[in-house]
Amino acid sequence: MDSVNIFSLNKVTALVTGASGGLGEHFARTLSKAGATVALAGRRLEPLQNLANEINTLGGHAAAVAFDVSNAQAVQNGFAQAEDLLGPITLLINNSGVTATVPLTDAEESTWDAIMDTNLKGAWLCSRTFAQRLIERRQPGTIVNIASVLGLRVAGQVGIYSASKAALIQMTHSLALELARHQIRVNALAPGYIATELNRQFLETPAGAALIKRIPQRRLGELADLDGPLLLLCSRASAFMTGAVISVDGGHLVSSL
Repeated sequence: MDSVNIFSLNKVTALVTGASGGLGEHFARTLSKAGATVALAGRRLEPLQNLANEINTLGGHAAAVAFDVSNAQAVQNGFAQAEDLLGPITLLINNSGVTATVPLTDAEESTWDAIMDTNLKGAWLCSRTFAQRLIERRQPGTIVNIASVLGLRVAGQVGIYSASKAALIQMTHSLALELARHQIRVNALAPGYIATELNRQFLETPAGAALIKRIPQRRLGELADLDGPLLLLCSRASAFMTGAVISVDGGHLVSSL
């Protein structure tokens, strides 16, 4: 295996959920730069189309496909539309995610449902549809679930989010076991604290500043810090990896935080 090209994603067609902003938008650009054709999925068509136009202008190949990951029929229709536009999808990035800062004892049922429907149910629906299509074609593929260090440890007032990511990690293990015989690899990437639209407001508070001081590397992660681990999990470089969870957190998980 050529060590220079094992991270290449040439001839790979990927679908990234939650690509209208934050990590998903960055992941889509990263995959495109590595050679992948990219389907950009999310609920808001306009930002997806703007990103597709940007990628295509830079010489990449991307298309926008708007659908709600928590709706089974919408997911099936979205995958069909993406494959009509770009060809068979062989890489899925389950990135769609929402959160809420509220104690578990004060949270409304609707808040629980909204977070679980997007973070967990949505990843399952997309994985199920993706895997079914691959199995029907007898084609290998790769799933990367975007989890979080908060799926491996807890923090105050984000209990629902933490529970959803912990479940996503366990689902990663289960899918990896079930799909290995179909040559479909399933791994998870667990970012630490990286400033995005989901957490920027909290990180700008005194509590957020105190948290940053307790991260062993004493800094927030940058989006670019995720590029190498993402490309590892998406490419031939991780051909013998499935069921793995890679944390990228500046030492968060090994700290006494």
